[in-house]
Amino acid sequence: MYIYDIAVVGAGAAGAMAAIRASEFKEKVVLIERNKSVGKKILLTGKGRCNITNTASLDTFIKKFGKQGRFLRTAFYTFSNEDLIAFFKNKGLELVNERQGRVFPASHKASSVVEILTSALKKSKIHILNKTRLINLEKEDNKFKLELSDRKAIKAKKVILSTGGLSFKSTGSTGDGFRIAKGLGHSIVPLHPCLVPLRTEETWVKDLQGLALKNVRLKFLFAEKQNKREKKKNIVSSIGEILFTHFGVSGPLILDLSSEISSILKNSNKVSLLVDLKPALDEDKLNNRVVKELKENGNKKVESIMKALLPQRLISVFMHLLELDHEKIANQITKGERYKIVKLLKAFPLTIVGTLSINRGMVTGGGVSTREINPKTLESKLIRGLYFAGEIIDGSAQSGGYNLQQAFSTGYLAGEMAATCVE
Repeated sequence: MYIYDIAVVGAGAAGAMAAIRASEFKEKVVLIERNKSVGKKILLTGKGRCNITNTASLDTFIKKFGKQGRFLRTAFYTFSNEDLIAFFKNKGLELVNERQGRVFPASHKASSVVEILTSALKKSKIHILNKTRLINLEKEDNKFKLELSDRKAIKAKKVILSTGGLSFKSTGSTGDGFRIAKGLGHSIVPLHPCLVPLRTEETWVKDLQGLALKNVRLKFLFAEKQNKREKKKNIVSSIGEILFTHFGVSGPLILDLSSEISSILKNSNKVSLLVDLKPALDEDKLNNRVVKELKENGNKKVESIMKALLPQRLISVFMHLLELDHEKIANQITKGERYKIVKLLKAFPLTIVGTLSINRGMVTGGGVSTREINPKTLESKLIRGLYFAGEIIDGSAQSGGYNLQQAFSTGYLAGEMAATCVE
């Protein structure tokens, strides 16, 4: 039976980078991929444009991953965002920087990134087994036996599991890596969707499907049990954009906070969401603005005046929540009604009751526990010679290129360590 130096399982961003880096030290590297080509999930990232990384500082990268940030420190310093940018530029890929430090290929096509990785893999003379699934993995006689879907088996001195998460199963992320890792004795932190749209209790969102609200701020309100008591807490977003869907809400602000909301919903049936439609104005200034609109348009219907404050499609729902007669004239508005208008503009209410399924999340939260992985090498603390890279590792960040950088960085580190660490 042929024995490889290193077997990399999964040819996404992490696996491709792991194989490329490992091949710089070892000749016999095999990359196992269940799809017919590499990087299938990469093609979906950044709405098909592929947000490769971010220009933020490494400290910011670490902070973005919260509790898992410290674990990723070595990976980010070993192969940083600057290193990744240089990697692609040196291979002929032009890049552009956009808002909030997001880095994209200048072609605005994720396929350009996949082409570079595919070319690099070919030049490295890595043996690629496409349309091949890892069925079982076990260690015997200081080597790993990999049982494959074609009823064949191979052996390897080292194995890197980079099989991804459980999101977008159509790309091959079916959770095989978690099953295999668990079978080898590893703990799996419960999986949950990240960067995922949220479902609302309100059914009127269907009427607003496709409406984007820009320059708004979100506040999520929930209760958390502490010492047998419930403590009211909140999560406040930055200013950004949300999008109404037929089932609830999506958009950058929602996706970025969805992981935290998903975790909260495990212990709560509902989470209140208040949308500040005018975050640039405090209540006093907004009240003055409303007074001005009402005075200058005293003989017009209030519903008509709201066009100066809200998108047309939102007005009907807004008036319904105000419980205000659509025919009411501006100069008939009482002080109390004006107060309600201001309050609703600053706290437009929605009720979050769930998320879409984990398959619809852009990133999988949870995974192989970092307590059982050496952060300096990404080698398993339980099984010598077994390494992890990418989304299979517990921990995720907001959108903006951070998660893809994690995949490339951990892939690079795992590939290097697997190839250079003495057995």
